[in-house]
Amino acid sequence: MPQGTPRINSREDVRKFFSASDEQIAAGETTDTYFPRTLKMLEENGLANVNVCAEVTASELQSGWAWAVFAGLEEVLRLFEGLPVDIYSVPEGTVFRNRSRGGVPVPLMYIVGRYCDFAVYETPMLGFICHSSGVTTVASRFRKRCGDRMLLAFGIRRAHPAIAPMIDRASYIGGCDAVSSVAGADTIGMEPQGTMPHASVLMFGDAAKAFSAYSHSMPPGARKIALVDTFSDERQEALTAARTIPDLYGVRLDTPKSRRGSLPAIVTEVRWELDASGFRRVKIFVSGGVREADIEALKNAGVDGFGVGTAISNAPVVDFSLDIVETEGRGIAKRGKFSGRKDVYRCPGCLQFDVIPAGESPAKCPSCGVAQVKMLKKVLSKGKRTSVETVAESIRSYVLKQLSAVEEP
Repeated sequence: MPQGTPRINSREDVRKFFSASDEQIAAGETTDTYFPRTLKMLEENGLANVNVCAEVTASELQSGWAWAVFAGLEEVLRLFEGLPVDIYSVPEGTVFRNRSRGGVPVPLMYIVGRYCDFAVYETPMLGFICHSSGVTTVASRFRKRCGDRMLLAFGIRRAHPAIAPMIDRASYIGGCDAVSSVAGADTIGMEPQGTMPHASVLMFGDAAKAFSAYSHSMPPGARKIALVDTFSDERQEALTAARTIPDLYGVRLDTPKSRRGSLPAIVTEVRWELDASGFRRVKIFVSGGVREADIEALKNAGVDGFGVGTAISNAPVVDFSLDIVETEGRGIAKRGKFSGRKDVYRCPGCLQFDVIPAGESPAKCPSCGVAQVKMLKKVLSKGKRTSVETVAESIRSYVLKQLSAVEEP
């Protein structure tokens, strides 16, 4: 077939949606084409049995971030289970800086084994951790800015539906309190959370009727949050919702940008009118294009919770790469990389990293004067897990504990 000629599949071979199946990913069909070519070349030249150590690092972080959060490890382990390789990794949810205190790129994962046994999986492996880590990092940045205010993940409509569970899982472990998609919530063992769409108010043609129907349709004990910017002024619809729904938990403002004006000013008005009418218990939530830079002003205006979508789901990826640093026990690396296997240590106080040659003893943290913690642990041994899967709730708790020790985003 001439180069560049598109492949035409029979209808029976075409998936309904443009997404790879689990079977295609596991078979290495989502790899870059030069990996199968490389394997053929190595086999033809007697190099198929060469053992290597390859490390995962991030040369730089996006958007001027000082730190990021490592995520996607669980999918990597599921991909590599059964392959005759060892994997060493920092725990999923680790807050990291891309370079050590001494300027060395920080290895977050090692793959050890015959290169030919895992080469075709480099592409999907990087896809798992690059994308998940980006989403988790932005969720964590919002978490730090939001403080103790509620943070809901509303981003799945801004991404391909095939990855909705990944986006919601990554959002949750990064610090979001709840997620909106049915499939995503099921992935992390939670109930999905949401309010009501504009469509429900438009279908009734009357806000009060829609609020009443919404209230009666909600399951017992559920938090009722009414959307209050469909037909009239936000403060007026907020009062209508509060008077219509006796156990109203909150109101949500999702005014389109073309009508928004100053959202903090609108929130201040809504808060004033609710309080003046005896509805101090009713909380205010905002959504619709919320950015990191908006959070502080909205908190000061009286916002109790944030629904964040596009900013999290469309997060910049963390630009990880996989590079061979050792062949048959001998250090080797391309330009710009550091050869040889390394040990990675982190101070439990300031979370600064030190990277040293494998086997050397680490010094105490020069800033905190405490012993450092070895971060790379064997998580896969000859294709078998060394421990059970870490649940999303535990990873989230680990992330939140670390966020208190890093500087503001």
